[in-house]
Amino acid sequence: MLSFTMITVAVVLLVSLLLYNKFAKSAEENAYLNIQQIIEQVNSHLELYVKGMQDIYEVAEVQIKQSDTINNSILREQLSTLIRTREDLVSIALFAPNGGLVLDIPAANMRRNTQLTEQSWFQSALKQPEEISFSQPHIQNLYKGQYKWVISLSRMIEYRDEGNLKKGILLVDVNFRTMDELSSKVILGKKGYAYIIDKLGSIVYHPQQQLIYAGLKYENLEPVFEYAYGSYMDTSTEEDRYITIRTVEPIGWKIVGVAYPDEIVTTKRDMNQFVFWFLCIVIIVVLLIAIFVSAIISKPIRRLEKSVKMVSQGDFNTPIDVKGAYEVEQLSKRFNFMLHRIRHLVGESIYEQEAKRKSELDVLQAQINPHFLYNTLNSVIRMVERGKNEDVVTAITSLSKFFRISLSKGNNIITVEEELEHARNYLVIQKIRYKTKFNYKIEAEDEALKCTTLKLIIQPIVENAIYHGIEYMQDEGNILITVRVVGTDVVIQIMDDGLGMSPQVMEQLLKGGVKSANGSGVGVNNVHERIQLYYGMSYGLTFQSELEEGTTVTITIPLQRDN
Repeated sequence: MLSFTMITVAVVLLVSLLLYNKFAKSAEENAYLNIQQIIEQVNSHLELYVKGMQDIYEVAEVQIKQSDTINNSILREQLSTLIRTREDLVSIALFAPNGGLVLDIPAANMRRNTQLTEQSWFQSALKQPEEISFSQPHIQNLYKGQYKWVISLSRMIEYRDEGNLKKGILLVDVNFRTMDELSSKVILGKKGYAYIIDKLGSIVYHPQQQLIYAGLKYENLEPVFEYAYGSYMDTSTEEDRYITIRTVEPIGWKIVGVAYPDEIVTTKRDMNQFVFWFLCIVIIVVLLIAIFVSAIISKPIRRLEKSVKMVSQGDFNTPIDVKGAYEVEQLSKRFNFMLHRIRHLVGESIYEQEAKRKSELDVLQAQINPHFLYNTLNSVIRMVERGKNEDVVTAITSLSKFFRISLSKGNNIITVEEELEHARNYLVIQKIRYKTKFNYKIEAEDEALKCTTLKLIIQPIVENAIYHGIEYMQDEGNILITVRVVGTDVVIQIMDDGLGMSPQVMEQLLKGGVKSANGSGVGVNNVHERIQLYYGMSYGLTFQSELEEGTTVTITIPLQRDN
């Protein structure tokens, strides 16, 4: 009952935690999505307003271009009517490239020392005459008695003055109040707000503009420039802030929404209380169910326990016959079937252990073949007689390492790296003996080198490649050994470009019908049988060979780490 209760409570707790995380995350995502939608809506309004300003500008430009002369009362009336149609339209003026006033609607007295040609809207029109330039919000200081907060639109245009085609800069000032009202209506919680920056990073609008100017508030604008459209979490301040960015096209301004996560997501606290009371109710219900179920099941289970104790004492021939609930009777039948399987598996295990011990004995007996040792030492003697001391040292060192790894302090399991070293030493010895008869290369993944393997499984395959594949070739042969991890297995491949083998010879190899008289004495069939005995029937050796093309032997063993 206790186990059932603990498991059930654990499952309910896990499910509740998953549901809590899912709903809490969903609520958080919905809150962030709502913020993005608000900023997107404000951005759409601003883009629509900017498009309207551009349309007004183009209408004024078309009217000026279509007029035969700039000093035309009809043109002035048309532009005045255009200004009266929009409350936010402050003034329309045309200036010569040297800064001289050509046309102003409505007519007003110009202020002196305005440094008109140095103002940003004038310079932008000169540098980019084909595009409508938008200035930062500024106080209009061109006319006497007017100090409105405006945005200036300017561009170089052509106009006619008494039949002469001239160039000038058309200036349209728009009251910034409308854009200010659109931005100030953004509500992102109690502390959230939105602000606007231009393409150069200057703040166009901020609800706390005075604090910005006074240096009492700071906005981290560097990450903002990395986004034209997107959101990120700003952790540069004391409180984390969720930043949403949209770009006002085509002027390139960015509206930046700032929201505070701890203020947005309030659903988690409600979820905490719900999960707590839900778990309390579930635990009580589970306890009541556990007590009831335990009373029904426990009695026949205890009878079954007494019968099982007899089997636990080693009597596998005693059948169990317990009556009770349907489940208990089925358990009794299955237990009897299990006893039968245990008796069968014990017999198989005894047979496999005997075969494994016999295979290991064969390995120990076949590790050193006198012919191989004799041929190697004979090659060493010839090199000594010829004064090839370096080759002698190489041969003796390789032979020493070869036998040291063969013995492995009596261990039958070594690392893949040691097994490759054993094969490399064998190839060095054979390379000295056969000189230019063949070349070899060993490639292995780092992950595979630390895995474990039965020893003496690669060298017999290499030996078979030399004696049956390359020795009788007229040309120089090549041997490639690769080791890689494939899923949960370690795959070792020994490839040669020798004479190849017929299907009959490959079959005899796995049956032990082909051996090398001058080799180390460990047969290919020995390798195959040991791998299957140790790892199971799904592992072992496979051959691919074609006459006059070469042979590829694949050894597959399970991936086991060197612990």
